[in-house]
Amino acid sequence: MFLFMGMSHAFAQTIVAHPGSPATVLTWSSGFGLGFVAVIAGAINSVAGGGSFLTFPALMFCGVTPVRANATNTVALWFGSLASVGAYRNQLGGQRRALFTLLITSLAGGLAGALLLLRTPDATFKLLLPWLMLTATLIFIFGKHLTALLRRLVHLDINAPQNIMPFLAGSFLQLIIAVYGGFFGGGIGILMLALLTLLGYEKIHTMNALKTVLATTINGIAVVVFVGAGIVDWPQALIMIIGSIIGGYGGAVIAQRVSGEVIRRVVIVIGIGMTAYFFVR
Repeated sequence: MFLFMGMSHAFAQTIVAHPGSPATVLTWSSGFGLGFVAVIAGAINSVAGGGSFLTFPALMFCGVTPVRANATNTVALWFGSLASVGAYRNQLGGQRRALFTLLITSLAGGLAGALLLLRTPDATFKLLLPWLMLTATLIFIFGKHLTALLRRLVHLDINAPQNIMPFLAGSFLQLIIAVYGGFFGGGIGILMLALLTLLGYEKIHTMNALKTVLATTINGIAVVVFVGAGIVDWPQALIMIIGSIIGGYGGAVIAQRVSGEVIRRVVIVIGIGMTAYFFVR
């Protein structure tokens, strides 16, 4: 913990503080609403990602400004993702090589994205988000067909020791996802599930386990930056941390007892819903 806080202050000294309003006062009604939404979001994140599209608007509805809402949301849901990692630990057997490769780019990209957020207006990201979500959802829907094609053409299998192509492709794409994740984070679960599909994964529980670990890494380094920059509303964050942990662990346990096809359909529905929301908002 002391190392974590030390890193936060070290990063804070390297960035320009984002101009914004002071912390928002938390009311009883806002606290109850944020806690309830965080439970649902934690469960959604453990299954397919996308919980931020519930919690981020909820924070803004409670009066938190966009930049502070984004930072507070990241801190709150990070603890829920930690709980999901614990629930998914049995699904990570035999994934050490792929996990190590993608973790490195997740750390680098998450740091770059978080620093970029503090220097970039929210409006820029809002213009790109619908198209990013549409692309990710389409890739996941048609992922099996794309995977079969890629396997025939380049034998894309990240667990194949004799082939360096998957490491290069996977690392580059994960770096892009991680930068986006550190910048905002909404929907990175869908993006990483799409990437894992293209890398040859077919078992949804293994994909969810890897996705959860990588998302926790990306958001973890972003948390260090946001805490160091002092843009987290801690009363709201603490309530949402409790809710996201409950939802994250419970959702991960339930997800492993449901058939893979059912979870895949849920992921597709969530992806379509998030895409439609950001196109019409």
